[in-house]
Amino acid sequence: MPSKASPIHFITGSDESAVKKAASALVQKLAPGADAFGLETIDGAVDTVDAAATAIQSTMQALLTMPFLAGAKLVWLKSATFLSDSVMGRSETVADNLESLSKLLTEGLPDGITFVFSAPQPDKRRGIYKTLTKLAQTTVHDLPDLGFNAGEEEMIEWTTSRVHARDLQMSPAAIEALTARVGLDTRQLDTELEKLETAFGKSRAIEAEDIRNLVPQTREGGIFDLSEAVSRRDLPLALDTLAQLFRQGEKGVGILLASIVPTVRNLLLAKDLITRHKVPPPSQPHFFASSLKRLPESALSHLPKKKDGTLNAYPLGIAAMNASHYTLPELEAGFAACAEANQRLLSGSLNDETIITRLLIGLMARKAH
Repeated sequence: MPSKASPIHFITGSDESAVKKAASALVQKLAPGADAFGLETIDGAVDTVDAAATAIQSTMQALLTMPFLAGAKLVWLKSATFLSDSVMGRSETVADNLESLSKLLTEGLPDGITFVFSAPQPDKRRGIYKTLTKLAQTTVHDLPDLGFNAGEEEMIEWTTSRVHARDLQMSPAAIEALTARVGLDTRQLDTELEKLETAFGKSRAIEAEDIRNLVPQTREGGIFDLSEAVSRRDLPLALDTLAQLFRQGEKGVGILLASIVPTVRNLLLAKDLITRHKVPPPSQPHFFASSLKRLPESALSHLPKKKDGTLNAYPLGIAAMNASHYTLPELEAGFAACAEANQRLLSGSLNDETIITRLLIGLMARKAH
């Protein structure tokens, strides 16, 4: 373990946003209000071998240049991209320059010099990484390891923790919509949460509609919005989202298989469980798993499983919360209609948008009684 008095600070990890924030905060703490003589910053966010070599050589020169008038100086190699496992990172030229930097650090810095090295997405097999973690006060900011079996529920829980850390009021549906758009990109998540906080403050409850209006729609976000619209039987939202997906260049088969079929299947499975086995709809999706545990194995064998073979109850919980929007015969007919739509898409008899639009209208339009 390096001494707390080590003048070398290494900030790294797979969470690029957290690495950048932590490095900036540390530099401000170590050299508050420093001028050009007290702080020398070298930009390590480069994309060529030559630029990487120049950044490393400039860093070494700065570390060996004594502070002005015998004062103190902080050298910051900022956001270095050449520690990653990339063509640039594996370059022999870069490796040789990093070896020289490693040797300089091992021999010790001149008095009055402090070094901050920040590098997101590092290749931990590199010699310089091992040297820095031994010599420096090291802080690692990694994205959450949700595990091999992680899925929608774990990602939503992670997003929820970030929302709560900011003390924002956000409905479960809004958190799900935000997760679908952002995933595990902490930089984008922080940006979007700042935007939402500015727009609504900490006291106003943020709803899914607010997320759809303010957070840019990715492909995953569009697929989620369409799934949610089908679940809620919101035909206008479904058709608007479908049009947006086609404008983004999505294909009909992809939309059908990624969003509509899984949603209708889960609604059908959930409705059957509620109807046949009297399973009560949950107030929250994750509560559904406990209800399913009370059923015999014969009632569960056909339900979707995770990669490890355990029951994937969370999406079924979402479906169970929305199953009241449909009757069982409507969902049975809708699932059959999905198969027919798939055949039409493959045959090319009509254009994709017409086929999917007709499917959604047939499934979701309220029948006159």
